[in-house]
Amino acid sequence: MVHITLEKIGEGIERKITDNINIVTKKDKSGIDIFVKENTKFEFVHIPVIITESGLKDVVYNDFYIGKNANVVIIAGCGIHNDHHNDSEHNGIHRFFLEEGAKVKYIEKHYGEGSGNGKRILNPITEVELKDGSSMEMETVQIKGVDSTVRETKAILESDTNLTISEKIMTHGNQFAKTEFYVELNGENSSTHVTSRSVAQDESKQEFISKILGNTKCYAHVECDAIIKDSGKVVAIPEIDANNVDANLIHEAAIGKIAGEQLMKLMTLGLTEKEAEEQIINGFLR
Repeated sequence: MVHITLEKIGEGIERKITDNINIVTKKDKSGIDIFVKENTKFEFVHIPVIITESGLKDVVYNDFYIGKNANVVIIAGCGIHNDHHNDSEHNGIHRFFLEEGAKVKYIEKHYGEGSGNGKRILNPITEVELKDGSSMEMETVQIKGVDSTVRETKAILESDTNLTISEKIMTHGNQFAKTEFYVELNGENSSTHVTSRSVAQDESKQEFISKILGNTKCYAHVECDAIIKDSGKVVAIPEIDANNVDANLIHEAAIGKIAGEQLMKLMTLGLTEKEAEEQIINGFLR
């Protein structure tokens, strides 16, 4: 198990490379290029970002080039700590280029905290290109602490590829979260499975937008499940375009409050209503 690490507080502070993975600083913009050699197996790349400066607004471009038949895990994310009145904002653009037969598991976690009035803003963009026989699994998590986020994911899939996306989001207070998925299934037997689970509490608002284009013999399943509490609001806007007779595209959406019978069952076991709600939400976002 090998770890490649880059931490950032306004600028990179630590970097490690191996024989199979190289990190090169971009010359034309802020960010890095990560090169994974072909046939690299079971190595880890860690790309955390830590922002503690109030009023900071940055944009980082990170490109990942994954060689043929490589199999790696990439862990990224951003934590913002803001105790002041100025907004702090991080915009991360991650692009993935997978060669034939490559496999990537990408884990992204976002977190915000701080006692100040300044907002904690995170706007991640993920772009994916999958060549024949490659696959990518994405897990994105954002649980509380982030005041505003707009996350975009765009993917182009060639033949015999698979993209699996699992998203978990919780908002509270007056927070806002918007996610957009745009996937082109261009190669035969390409497939994608998108699952979004979210909880909107208090006065928070969420938007879920997905557009899947089936341009050949392919398969897609998009699932959006959301729980609303208090005065929370969730909007789901699905679009599936079947441009080929052999495109099999499915979309499911369910938005609603916690079922009363679920609460009652847990309360009969001795939990208070608040404790029962917390247990249900924790299980829903697990």
